[in-house]
Amino acid sequence: MDDHTIDLALTAAWMHDLGNVINRVDHSQSGALMTFYLLDKMGIPAEDIAPIVRAIGNHDEGNGLPVSNIAAALILADKSDVRRSRVQDEDMVNYDIHDRVNYSVKNSILKINREHTAIKLKLEIDTRYGEIGEYFEIFMERMLLCRKAASYLNLEFHLIINEQTLM
Repeated sequence: MDDHTIDLALTAAWMHDLGNVINRVDHSQSGALMTFYLLDKMGIPAEDIAPIVRAIGNHDEGNGLPVSNIAAALILADKSDVRRSRVQDEDMVNYDIHDRVNYSVKNSILKINREHTAIKLKLEIDTRYGEIGEYFEIFMERMLLCRKAASYLNLEFHLIINEQTLM
């Protein structure tokens, strides 16, 4: 992508979860509206605001779609974000399924192959803290959306957990 498109994608990435200030439910739509308002107030041109809010409004696995290259990139980055450092509470007694799954991920790598034909999410999961089945319980919709986003970018999507290719 050209530098300007990359800047738009980075802006969408920085602002994509702004709607969580209101509520997790429908946060992509409220976040898109909030982002529109803020960028418009800053004097950003409409032709730059539109692709940013379009990507933000389509990044949620409940109703989002990869409607542009920026949206597809945002989906892949956001939905593949699983890692131990996301867990805030140090007391494992308080962990819910999301904390267990995130804490169980010892290593997470998202990369495009040299031929630019596939994007791979490689996870190393310590099953003492969370089961692989729990990962799928909360991440299956996200992984399916990643597959759609990769396809939009003419890439295959592969999920590899503990050296086993699952998608």
